[in-house]
Amino acid sequence: MACFVVPAVEAIVVTAVAKAEEKKEMKLFETKENVTQEKNSIPLSKKLKWLTKLLWGGVVLLLFEHIWHGEVVPWFPFLTAMGNPIDAAEMFHEMATVGVLMAVLCTAVWIIMCKVAEAIVKRPETSKSKGKA
Repeated sequence: MACFVVPAVEAIVVTAVAKAEEKKEMKLFETKENVTQEKNSIPLSKKLKWLTKLLWGGVVLLLFEHIWHGEVVPWFPFLTAMGNPIDAAEMFHEMATVGVLMAVLCTAVWIIMCKVAEAIVKRPETSKSKGKA
């Protein structure tokens, strides 16, 4: 019914954090204080953008699915479950279980993705790639 709300809230928060981190990184880059940053490293703002894309993509897909099934409507209260207290309780239960699980799963996939990306970026060059240069 409204399981997409939880990942949407996480996406809003992560988007704001990514914007703030990007501004901080740009300021460090302009003042050239990024000497301590590793040469082969992916900036945190870029990683956070990956998470926002994962979350927003899931939210849009789930929102479309809920609209398709008539659970989200273009008039107030927008969620059909909000019209009945029994349905509202079921909706909040779904948000607390399915919504949280989806947000956690997206974040877990993102963490794995970041670790793999960092490992790829930091791996030493192989002899094959050295021979091509």
